[in-house]
Amino acid sequence: MAEVRIGNYLVGGEHPCFVVAEIGINHNGDLEMAKRLISVAVAAGCQAVKFQKRTVEVVYSREELARPRESPFGETNGDLKRGLEFGEQQYRAIVRYCQEVNILWFASCWDEGSVDFIDQFDPPAYKIASASLTDDNLLRHTRAKGKPIILSTGMSTLEQIDHAVEMLGKEDLVVLHACSTYPAPYNELNLRVIGSLRDRYRVPVGYSGHETGLPSTIAAVALGAKVVERHITLDRAMWGTDQAASLEPNGITRLVRDIRLVETAMGEAAKKLIPSEVPIMRKLRRVGA
Repeated sequence: MAEVRIGNYLVGGEHPCFVVAEIGINHNGDLEMAKRLISVAVAAGCQAVKFQKRTVEVVYSREELARPRESPFGETNGDLKRGLEFGEQQYRAIVRYCQEVNILWFASCWDEGSVDFIDQFDPPAYKIASASLTDDNLLRHTRAKGKPIILSTGMSTLEQIDHAVEMLGKEDLVVLHACSTYPAPYNELNLRVIGSLRDRYRVPVGYSGHETGLPSTIAAVALGAKVVERHITLDRAMWGTDQAASLEPNGITRLVRDIRLVETAMGEAAKKLIPSEVPIMRKLRRVGA
């Protein structure tokens, strides 16, 4: 089975699920909050944290940036978008902190300039967000960095995913099933797509969840997800567009615990008599013990 190395971890095959805590923009532009979220991910047992990086003037039009929108950063949408972006000083601090606490980090970059910006920090992988799946220039630019790529497939048709996979190539590629509503309703998650993507592309397949609970993400692992990504927050009632679809510290801790329990419980496919069953069999079975 296909495997991808991300940092010191092998993803795919029979290896444990690679759990990514997406911080995204839930740091609300505050470096200390970002560090607290990284610490939450470490305490929960995640393998990586993920951020988002945008060149605001490239990703958004002038009209969109000028649109009135109240936020802690000002009165326009541009004030908000700029306020949520970390610069070089903040990312250097993030890199140092992740090294100190021994967790991987990477980012989803929404434009070529952001890829180049993040590349100076030598991340172990790149993420292509669902919104960027159809951006051929961005896909080519990201692939040219020579790092593993994790591709989210929310809001995309199968034909669009086929094209993105063709553009990126299957080497060092992980594909994530996702439903891009925030929060995502359970009846729209379609977890069976995980198996369909695995059979179609023959690369490690995972799940990026935006639902509010845990059971469906745990079920995704039982269905074969080799990467799981969930947003995290300090408090879902905090200000911010992604907070409500995120897991609080207790939630991400329980998720990682239950993923590991499910992996243990999956065991092997061969049916056989378990040694611990023998004394029970001798005690309870009337015939054939």
